[in-house]
Amino acid sequence: MEKEIKKLKITFCSGAGTVTGANFLIEQPDEGGMKGKKFLVDCGLVQGEKVADDQNWDPFPYDVSTIDYLFITHAHVDHLGRVPKLIADGFKGKIYSTTATLGLAPAMLEDTMSILARDHEHGLDKIYTKENVDKSIALWEGVPYHRAINIEGGFTITFRDAGHILGSAMVEIVYNGKNIIFTGDLGNSPTPFLPDTEKVTDADYVIMESVYGDRNHESRNERKKMLESVIEDNYRRKGSLIMPTFSLERTQELLFEINDLVENRRIPEMPIFLDSPLAIRLTAVYRKYTDYFSAAAQKLISSGDDIFTFPGLKVTVKTEESKMILTTPDPKIIIAGSGMSNGGRIVHHERNYLPNPNNTLLLTGYQSPGTLGRILQEGAKSVYIAGETIEVNARVVTISGYSGHKDSDALLNFVEDMGDRVQKIFVVMGEPKSELFLVQRIRDFLGLYAYAPAAKETIELDC
Repeated sequence: MEKEIKKLKITFCSGAGTVTGANFLIEQPDEGGMKGKKFLVDCGLVQGEKVADDQNWDPFPYDVSTIDYLFITHAHVDHLGRVPKLIADGFKGKIYSTTATLGLAPAMLEDTMSILARDHEHGLDKIYTKENVDKSIALWEGVPYHRAINIEGGFTITFRDAGHILGSAMVEIVYNGKNIIFTGDLGNSPTPFLPDTEKVTDADYVIMESVYGDRNHESRNERKKMLESVIEDNYRRKGSLIMPTFSLERTQELLFEINDLVENRRIPEMPIFLDSPLAIRLTAVYRKYTDYFSAAAQKLISSGDDIFTFPGLKVTVKTEESKMILTTPDPKIIIAGSGMSNGGRIVHHERNYLPNPNNTLLLTGYQSPGTLGRILQEGAKSVYIAGETIEVNARVVTISGYSGHKDSDALLNFVEDMGDRVQKIFVVMGEPKSELFLVQRIRDFLGLYAYAPAAKETIELDC
């Protein structure tokens, strides 16, 4: 007998036509008097010029109280940062992620709370509360990669390794024999210490990211040589090297790389400051989950190497310690958050160091349109920081090879591995030009159906 075709609806609530704010709704139709299941993949902050854009506080385009499950791909705030709002609006379902993502989540949510709870205009002081963060964690369960989660309605959910950050996952949803993959963010494999992104060869439908859908990175060897060159150049100029970094993953990758350069005496000795309380806290979490690292990194650790620390590294937790960095003679390196210069301690360092032509600003991650990081990357000669005009005389350098995302060629290769089984590919989580460029490449090079849905668009899948 022929298998009955069933329908699933997917709504791209946010995260379509933009890199941030991932939030996707899956709905099972009601059948035989039984209510269909509803669940979400990710519930992240939309981030542009600010840590959180005002649109984050608009009502969700669904009745939060009817959502049964939330699956989180990874711990970046553009994938989990609106969970407290979900709780405040009445969510009482179950939250699932990998165990490592759950380990990182409290620090990420508490840091977000410390920033957003100051916003009384939007009532965020009532949303981003310790109570709502604690409620989120109480509803949350961590599971290992590849362990099946069976939920009512005939669904089996499994997390596959996305290779993006510690604990990052693709969400695999099997329903009525069909395999639906939400990629989350796909890692720029090989990374310094994480396993490569798992290959997917059995997908029927894919909802995939496209941050770098229209461009490629430098090679792995080239990025490390460029980092070494920038550090050496800064030393010769007797300047300060300022590195805005994301506290989660990018900081740990750079510490790993600099550790190797220092221990092999590839760069001169100088003070290196890690000036990010969140990054310091998250690095401690990383040390608890070394079983998520690549085999090579685990072997290095077992040999006695602390891969996140080295001679000359100084961690500055307190504000007073951060301020004292300014009195430390050059040359020096300052690693601080946030990665797009839209908040955090890096903004104060940029205010102090951008005017000096001997200094260097090194950008190693994606810079969202409208952020201070993007404005600097595009060559602005002056910028506004805390209401003050700051002249930009420092050298601004970008190394895209340290991005945590696959580039255009790697995304295409990821799809190519799927072969002819995959029926439809929905390209999201990119700027429109990146999404559309990748859609066209998939169509032209692989002859597969690819489509970039609009924000809040709903599509139906035959299952």
